[in-house]
Amino acid sequence: MKRRALLAGSAGVVGAGLVASPAPATAPRSSWVHTWTAMPQLTEPGNMPPAPFTGNDAVLVDTTIRQTVHLSIGGPRLRVRFSNAFGTTDLPLTAAAVALPRNGAAGTGAIVPGSSRPLTFGGQPSVVVPAGAQIVSDPVPMTVAPRSNLTVSAYLADGQAGLNLTSHPGSRTTSWLIRGDRHADAEVAGTPVDHWYLLSGVEVTATGAAGLVILGDSLTDGRGSTTNGNDRWPDQLAARLRDPRLAVLNQAAGGNRVLHDGLGPNVLARFDRDVLGVSGAAWVLVFEGVNDIGTAEATEAGQRQVIAALTGAYRQIVQRAHAQDLRVYGATITPFGGHTGYDDPGGLRERARIAVNGVIRGGVFDGYLDFAAAVADPAAPARLAPAFDVGDHLHLNPAGYAALARAVARTLF
Repeated sequence: MKRRALLAGSAGVVGAGLVASPAPATAPRSSWVHTWTAMPQLTEPGNMPPAPFTGNDAVLVDTTIRQTVHLSIGGPRLRVRFSNAFGTTDLPLTAAAVALPRNGAAGTGAIVPGSSRPLTFGGQPSVVVPAGAQIVSDPVPMTVAPRSNLTVSAYLADGQAGLNLTSHPGSRTTSWLIRGDRHADAEVAGTPVDHWYLLSGVEVTATGAAGLVILGDSLTDGRGSTTNGNDRWPDQLAARLRDPRLAVLNQAAGGNRVLHDGLGPNVLARFDRDVLGVSGAAWVLVFEGVNDIGTAEATEAGQRQVIAALTGAYRQIVQRAHAQDLRVYGATITPFGGHTGYDDPGGLRERARIAVNGVIRGGVFDGYLDFAAAVADPAAPARLAPAFDVGDHLHLNPAGYAALARAVARTLF
């Protein structure tokens, strides 16, 4: 796999022109690579588990939670990461298991009979995840296919004390909550919620594989995509490329920003956890900045400041990634003309978007993807093309996300 490919403009690849001596032949080595990720967040009150699963002073007491996740690459062994990043108390997991969902479906409470495999942690079925930490399960011998769904079930006998719960609210995938220990059951039919709780990653062993980590906001998290459809643009990219060696890893959250905390920590604060801490990462794609522009004051001074700050932040991201031998691509910020809240009457934020896109195209990254051109209305470039607009003039529908996926050159990886 070409770990040193450079994108010129938005389509071509330029080689470095270096000649290396032949290396001794060695057998390809299998290593751990993330196949799925979700950016951990502190659960807002409106996204907490519904009653009776959230109490006055504890959450998920005597509860089984069954969740499905969409893998990008396959492998013969896997392990699961559980996160207590935003918890202020210990997270005791009583038991957990992985399985294949019935009919391979996302969002189902049913699994293929006989496919369930218990998760262990240091050889034990239970584990306590300290506040602020994550835990990685022992390897499980279980073959999973590329672009398939995986079911993860966990039982919490005592729940978690307090109400600071780690989750990823924008799952666009249905999870199931039910009282009692049902983690190994063939089917659960409890309370459906369209959130992921406690899960932050799944890794597989793979030979010659590496990951593309995507830093983004709601446009990457999939606002406007289909619940249980796995048609966010990163999902569609993985399906389009069909490369068994390329893991496409979504580290985005709705409302996220580069410069300031919003829904989740800002990009500069979460970079080490969400990029450098990802097994097998080789490339980073930054598609963020619209929320920084849209929430900055609509004045000349306010927008000048955000342009300068985003430019500096992008350079910081590149510098930190290069220190770990990662290549970094940027994606231009897509239009938001007509959006209530972001599109100011004086057009100051649109001018800032154009200026920031000039920075992205101008060489601050190792290469760029022109997402703005891919989904803009040719007759009104400050707006999304009507065929791609979900209706709020900021977010895309599945066809728009397909257009973003098509804008990513195969030669990048």
